[in-house]
Amino acid sequence: MRKPKLSTLIDHAVLIAGSLFMMLPLLMVLQMTTIPDTEIIRTGPSLTIGDQFDDNFTKAMFEASGFSGENTGLSMLKNSMILGMGFAVGKIVIGMMAAYAIVYFRLRFATLAFWLIFTTLLLPLEVRILPSYEVVQWLGMLNTYQGLIIPLIASATATFFFRQFFRSVPEELVEAARIDGAGPVKFFIDILVPLSQTMIAAMFIIMFVYGWNQYLWPTMITTDEDMYTLVRGIKQIVQVLEGAVVPEFGRSNVLALVAVIPPVLVVVFFQSWFVKGLTESDK
Repeated sequence: MRKPKLSTLIDHAVLIAGSLFMMLPLLMVLQMTTIPDTEIIRTGPSLTIGDQFDDNFTKAMFEASGFSGENTGLSMLKNSMILGMGFAVGKIVIGMMAAYAIVYFRLRFATLAFWLIFTTLLLPLEVRILPSYEVVQWLGMLNTYQGLIIPLIASATATFFFRQFFRSVPEELVEAARIDGAGPVKFFIDILVPLSQTMIAAMFIIMFVYGWNQYLWPTMITTDEDMYTLVRGIKQIVQVLEGAVVPEFGRSNVLALVAVIPPVLVVVFFQSWFVKGLTESDK
């Protein structure tokens, strides 16, 4: 049996140490879900494992924290899932169609249009949040899923990656499809979409995590408690510190752990496709 090289042992030791370092905050949050809220305020994170996890989990997932009785953990999880999926699917569809038009349609100003789209990366949400809010309010989409998703559905990032991907498709494939009588729609659906599976998976991870972690936009658009997302709801729980009221840190920590799980599962499930989608260029 060959002995492992010293460099291999060092590499693995560094990776393990880095993994433990990244997991330490999650372990601290998990520990604080097992002790009473007053003890968290008094001592903070510790090595003590309490017996409050079941109670905190039940309150976090099935009991409402506001006045309406509708913003339970399950409802906030559903809203976050709709927001994340809406962002991912919408941005992928819009990005693919925009890139398809720029690459395959002989438009006079296609290159200019692409660079105009690309320059929107210089205008993040924080810069244009007031006009975006005014438009959503004028359209009557406050406290709706449409208002959460549609205004931010365009993606210069997805358009850029799909444009680069489509440009790498061999021209012979396009000519063969044209000879077989495939029109623009058939070529897009039957040829480009199947070829783009790895890129779609890569973009899905990026856009899902981006939508899932949104805080500022849902805070602006949603005032009804039944429309709160997990990130929004966690902030509401921990900011209640008035008089003798103790913030429910155990409850909010459970929701924080729940909020971590879906993005992690998406990354783990699409990991291999993610790497292929961002690195492969040969068809």
